[in-house]
Amino acid sequence: MQIRFVDDSSAPAARIIAHLVNQDAMPAGLEPVLVEAAKMSRFAGKAGQMFEGFVERGGKVVRVALAGIGAPSAEDRRSAIEKAGAALAAKYQSAGEDELLLDLSGLGLSADEAAAALLGARLRAWRHDVYRTKLTDDKKPSLTSIAVKGAPGGTQAKWEVEAAVAEGVEFTKQLITEPANQLYPESFVARCEAAMEGTGLSLRVLHPDEMRRLGMGALLGVAQGSAREPRLLVMEWQGGKKDERPLALVGKGVTFDTGGISLKPPAGMEDMKWDMGGAGVVAGTMLALAKRGAKANVVGFCGLVENMPDGNAQRPGDVVTSMSGQTIEVINTDAEGRLVLCDVLTYAQREFNPAAIIDLATLTGAMIVALAHEYGGMFSNDEELAAKIDKAGKATGDMVWRFPLGKAYDKMIDSQIADMKNMGARFGGSITAAQFLQRFIEDKRPWAHLDIAGMVWADKPGATWDKGATGYGVRLMDAFVRENLEG
Repeated sequence: MQIRFVDDSSAPAARIIAHLVNQDAMPAGLEPVLVEAAKMSRFAGKAGQMFEGFVERGGKVVRVALAGIGAPSAEDRRSAIEKAGAALAAKYQSAGEDELLLDLSGLGLSADEAAAALLGARLRAWRHDVYRTKLTDDKKPSLTSIAVKGAPGGTQAKWEVEAAVAEGVEFTKQLITEPANQLYPESFVARCEAAMEGTGLSLRVLHPDEMRRLGMGALLGVAQGSAREPRLLVMEWQGGKKDERPLALVGKGVTFDTGGISLKPPAGMEDMKWDMGGAGVVAGTMLALAKRGAKANVVGFCGLVENMPDGNAQRPGDVVTSMSGQTIEVINTDAEGRLVLCDVLTYAQREFNPAAIIDLATLTGAMIVALAHEYGGMFSNDEELAAKIDKAGKATGDMVWRFPLGKAYDKMIDSQIADMKNMGARFGGSITAAQFLQRFIEDKRPWAHLDIAGMVWADKPGATWDKGATGYGVRLMDAFVRENLEG
């Protein structure tokens, strides 16, 4: 979706003209028949309301769309504006016109609010039709551009920042949507290299031989059943002060998860193409930070493996040695994400000495049982870090809900023959997974674990995404960086 800014003299003769509407304040200059029709439809500009009418202008019939954004004093004003922009994109995406004129005149919006409308429209317009060859004309997306008229001063500069974030979200959606025969550790790296070329990001890729030398027995144990070799992708952004310790973002990147020898049931296994969602979020975040030139030091890590059951696959009962030196009894090969993350967490700490670590992972089905698809689960050893992430979630709509950590749960993953086992009892599965990861955090370093299993994929459309990949997490991490690492 392209966004361009126009004035009265350069505004296109669009066949679709849209207005955002404050509650109880119809746009000036609308034809009386439109105003009357809107009132008869009980349209009053409330947040979430939409009205469409047809009028003749200049000898042509045009569609006029009104999208309500609620009262100017509403607490969720920015969110309502973003959703209104998204609703317009959703409604007219396949309407047969390639451009929509969005008139923001006379609304009293700030530049930030105007940019929010455009962000909502661009996010909702994203689709992945690469493999669809038989779409009928009325299903094919036609809307490729939004011309913006009457934007407040400074909107274009604000939009340039939000456009970079949108690009990061779109990249994450693309990675998560791709099937596993197209996206696997090696091709994940290749796509990141192509997308990040020329951005200023420094990329490094670790191959199996180097991982063995480093002692990453936990990650390599997950990968050993697959013909696809694992990779560890490191993306470094140096936008802050030279001597400032970075933030580390660590993503679980299981590009397909069969469960290994502890095989998953066939029904729904196709969904496990998005078990690399955490790595997808980290990659998209790093792209967004680089594209907008974030004034912060951030390093992203993606532990990339495929979990498959062949004659060389890891067995339940095996004991592996992690890079940290701690040993792990593998009780269930389907509890593989934590085995990947623990080695990447150790590598991140020892190689980069980050000031704080946030890991993101589609880690446990138990998190979906607890929170459904409304929140990501958050675990943290640091009150201040947890509060900052929570604030960023509320600001962006990528919401998190904090869960406990504690010694009582820690005992549930003690092993009789190794330092720990990779799975506890049936209950508290998300918590014991977080307790497992906490054992690999060194020197009481501030750390947060985000279990986003219920958030990266949706079976129905949302406000700013269609059915499928949601892009959850990129805006959360970007907002965290903006608020806490940039002056």
